[in-house]
Order: sequence, then structure tokens, then C-alpha cells
Amino acid sequence: MLANVAPESGSPNVPSFQSVYRQYFGFVWSSARRLGVELDAIDDLVQEVFIVIHAKLDTLEKPEALRSWIYGVVRRTVSTHRRARRARATGWETAVDAASQAPTPLEQTESNQELQLLQRLLAELDEPKREVFALVELEELTIPEAADALEIPLNTAYSRLRAARQAFEAALARHEARSKSR
Repeated sequence: MLANVAPESGSPNVPSFQSVYRQYFGFVWSSARRLGVELDAIDDLVQEVFIVIHAKLDTLEKPEALRSWIYGVVRRTVSTHRRARRARATGWETAVDAASQAPTPLEQTESNQELQLLQRLLAELDEPKREVFALVELEELTIPEAADALEIPLNTAYSRLRAARQAFEAALARHEARSKSR
């Protein structure tokens, strides 16, 4: 496991790889999942993220922005993963892979109606708004941290979050109205 082979960071301000791994494993996993990484690839992708973090942790310029820096690593790794998967996947292979997968505990948990509703409501947001919304509302990053992680201006992050919250609340209100009419 990576956590056992990483040396301690030389800088007193940069945390050790072991502490980053322990503290941020769940964040990396859930962020990658929210960015659409398939369940059959999530473990490998998370490992790739931590390999990058291990290799570049000593280059971290702002240790106080570690969480947003890690999200940036996740985002770039997911982007690379998607490009590689698209390049090698054919329609048939994808269909066979999807059909042969047994439900995992996570998939069973996601069948929960509230999580399905959340996923549907988030799917109604365009990707830029969804990313800011997920980072701030679900991952509990501050807006400046989210802006830094997404490499967007702070005012853009505030604007996207405001628009995402409005769209999310409108979609939720539509859902509740439909539910009451049933």
C-alpha cells in the first residue's frame, strides 16, 4: 500500500504523505465518484491520484490550500482517465463490461431514493455549476478553495454557486410538486 512506502516530507509546512493519505482518502474517492468515474475503475484511479500526490507533494506551494490542490489532482487524473477510456472503449466492450458487473455495496446504497433524487437534481445542473455546487455544498470546501481547485476566478465561483443553488432549489420544488400531485 502506498501509505507504507512514502517518505516524510522535508518541509515543516507540508504534511507527510501518510497523513495526507489517511486524511484525504475518502475525499479523493468521493470526488472521483462524483466526477463520474465508473465503479470498476475507481480503485485504480484513486491509486493513480495518490501516486501523483506522492510525487508532487513536496512541490506544494500553499500548504493551507492542500484540499483544493488535491481536488485539482483528482480532476486532472479523472480527465486523463476519461480520455484514455474513450480512446480504447468500443460500444460492445462497454456493454459487456456493464452487464457483467454485480451490484456492489455502494451501488446498493445508491439505490436509496434520497440519493437517487440528489443525483437526478445534480444531473440537471450543467457541469461547471455542478462542480462548484458539489465542492461547496457536499465536500464543504470554502468558495475560495473551490475556485482555486477549479482554477476559476473567485467571482465566477460565487456566480456559479448562486446560479447552481437557484437551479437546484427550483428542480427540488418541481420534484416536490410532482410528488404531491401523485
